[in-house]
This record gives sequence, structure tokens and C-alpha cells, in this order.
Amino acid sequence: MSREPNHRLAAVMAEAGASNKGLAKRAREVAERHGEHLGTTHVAVQRWLDGSGIQRQTAVYVAEALSHKLRRRVTPRDLGFPDASPAPAPAVGMGYSGSLAETLHTLESLTHQRPEDGPLDEPQLANTEVHSAALTWLVSRPDGVPIDGSDTRRVSMREVAAIRTAAGFFMQLDFQFGGGHAHKAFRHYFREDVLPLLGANYSAKVGVALFKAAAEMSQLLAWTAYDSGNHALSDRYMLATLRLTQVVGDRTMGARVLANMSHQANYLGQAGRALMLARASVEGGKTSATPRARALFSAHEARALSTAQDRKGAARAMNEAEKFFARADGADDPEWLAYMDEAELMGEFCHCFRDLGQRAGALRFARRAVELTDPKYARTLGLCRLVLAQSQLMSGDLEAAVATAALAVEAGDALQSARFQRYVGDFQREVSAGHGAHPVVRQFSGQVRAAMNRLDDE
Repeated sequence: MSREPNHRLAAVMAEAGASNKGLAKRAREVAERHGEHLGTTHVAVQRWLDGSGIQRQTAVYVAEALSHKLRRRVTPRDLGFPDASPAPAPAVGMGYSGSLAETLHTLESLTHQRPEDGPLDEPQLANTEVHSAALTWLVSRPDGVPIDGSDTRRVSMREVAAIRTAAGFFMQLDFQFGGGHAHKAFRHYFREDVLPLLGANYSAKVGVALFKAAAEMSQLLAWTAYDSGNHALSDRYMLATLRLTQVVGDRTMGARVLANMSHQANYLGQAGRALMLARASVEGGKTSATPRARALFSAHEARALSTAQDRKGAARAMNEAEKFFARADGADDPEWLAYMDEAELMGEFCHCFRDLGQRAGALRFARRAVELTDPKYARTLGLCRLVLAQSQLMSGDLEAAVATAALAVEAGDALQSARFQRYVGDFQREVSAGHGAHPVVRQFSGQVRAAMNRLDDE
């Protein structure tokens, strides 16, 4: 009985520009990365094209090889091997991907998810997944810029500059109005205008700049998902972004992603996870990060140590952050790091002292942070005002505390930030627990209710 030629495999190979020998070589390399030996040659590829069967795992390796070549996900079924299709894949974005193609597929899939639509009880990635991802990234080598894209478009520095300009614009929207305000626009722009360029053609120089800009935009999606309160979605974006930084060895951005993951874990009270991620960030940024970036990474380590109530460790990390920051002005920082100024550092430190219960330090640094913060960083200013209010409350100054918190609510009641709203709620509960009947507290509670109603009406 004669076999039918495998037209699907032939079509995908033609799209990828892959010869029999080239595909066999790529499949062997994929298998080797998975710790397996594959003896596939061009002769086997021709047999498949002629309609012969294939081993299930071999088909998986061939599909991964073509996925990497085309920079989109290809399955064994797409190649005419329906009986060799792998078991159903886990949820999108689970774990640290081994290939760029899978990473890009994950990112594209995530951009179809809205933070507000996710279930509130959706689990975050397990600690084992996060630890494994951090370790894998720490010991990774750059993949190198792919130079054989199937898309005929040619990318120049002009397109890269456009992405960076957009990233700066979106970042300012996040600071000023909160992560929930513009996440939809972030997602659409990233999916329609950024991801497709990664599969186009470009020089090595442009490719490096393009992947760095794409990672910058991707981490904004991760951050805004976190600020919107969808921590499971944020986790998946962050791990995919971390993997994206591996392509061109962007250690500074990768360390920033780990620091952001530490920030999120700390916010959720996961001190052990926060500390591991912060230290991975510090270690990962040692060789290439500027002093300003290293100050940021050390400040996040201090935050995690403060949550863990390690006073000595927190003091050491804050001291290191100060030393790095003192050398910051002479370095050529990436544009996205411009927000890391003295006000930001003071803001990190006031959180540390608050969490350690050291009211004098919390008051001093919170006041300084509020004084220095540019109003364009509306969310940061609001958070620091609320830490100042908590510090004033710890010091027994009820009226000053309520006045400070009231100012934060008045100035930031339109912020679509789950973090800001939680800070407001935390202060309201703290002040009501001991002073609920006081007139200024009752007035403040009414102000909070009115602000939340306005936010619901938007």
C-alpha cells in the first residue's frame, strides 16, 4: 500500500526555508538541549516527507526546531503527525521556557488576557518554578539574536526608537494613573506592534536593541498586571520577560525583572520568596548593572529583609544601596531607570523602617520621600504619604496621620492601582481599630467611601 506524501511537513519546511539536512541538524540540537541523543539525518527527513511514520518524541523535537526557526509555535499536528502530538500543555506561561519560540507564543497568548478578568484566587507560580527560573537565568548564556527571520520586513533603529518612546509614555501613564488605567493599550501595542518585529529581519546591532526594547515593554505589562492586582498573570509575564532578556544577555533588565518579582512577593507577605528573588537580582546585576541599578536591587533586598524582621541584614542592605547611589550620577544609565532618584530610594527606606517598627526612621525617610517626589509620580507620592501617615500614627500623632492620609486619598482617588487602594484600606483599618469614634477618623472614612465610589463610576 503506497503512502501519501506529507504535504503539511513540506509546507512548513518551505515556509521556514529549511532543507532536509538543516532540519535534521536543528532537531538533533533541540534533542541535545533536552539531554537526549537523536540520530536523525536528512534521510529520515525525506522518509517523513514521503509519508513514513515518526517516533512521538522525535516529532516533538522537530516541531520545536521549526518553532524556533519560524519564531511561532508549531505542533506535531501542524507537521502532519497527529498521532505524535504531545500531551496537553500546562497553562500559558507556566515556568521558564527553554526556547524563544515558546516564550514568544506565551507572551502573545498573555496579551489576550485582561487583569480584571482573571479569577482572584488563581494560584501564583509555585516557589519551585520561581526558584528554578531564577537559577536558570543566573547560569544562562545569551541565545544570540536570531538572524534568519521568515518575515521579509527589515527593522531599523527607527522602529526601536518608537518602541522605547512608547514604553516611556506607557510607564508615565502607569506612574500617574495606576496599572489598571492603560493595561489594555499596553497589551494591544505589544501584540500588534512589537512582537511581530521580533520575527522580522534586522542586523545584529538592531536585533540587540530591538530585544532590549521588547523586554522593557514586556516588563511594563508584568508590572501593570501586578499593580492591577492580578498576581498570577503578573508572574507569567515576569517569567516570560526574564526569558526574553536571555536572548541578548540583558543582565540589567533581567535583574530588574527579578527585583520586581521580589517587590511583588514582598507586597504579598512572602518574605522567603522575596528575599531569594532580591538576592538573585543583586547577584545577576553585579557584572553589568550601573551603580544606580545596583542601588535599586540592594534596596529591594533591604525591603525583603525588613519584612523578614532581619534588622541587621536590612541595615546592611540599605547601607549598600546608599553607597551605590552615591556613585550613580557618573554612569550611563538606561532610560527606564530615570525614576530611580533620591526620592525613590527614600521611599524604599521608609517602607523598611515602617516594616521593622522603627517609627523614628520611618518618619524621617517618609517625610523626605514626600518632599522629594515629583508629583508626576502620583502613585509613588500617594504610597509614601500613606507610609508617612502610618508612621505618624505609630508615633501617636492621630490628627497629623489622618490629615496626611486624607491628602493622599484626595490627590490619588482616581488611581486605578490595587496597591494604592490596599494601602488606603490598611491605614483605614489601623486608624479605625483604636480611634474609630474620633470625628477626624469618621470624616476620613467618609472621604474614602466617596473616593471609591468615584473610582467605581469611571
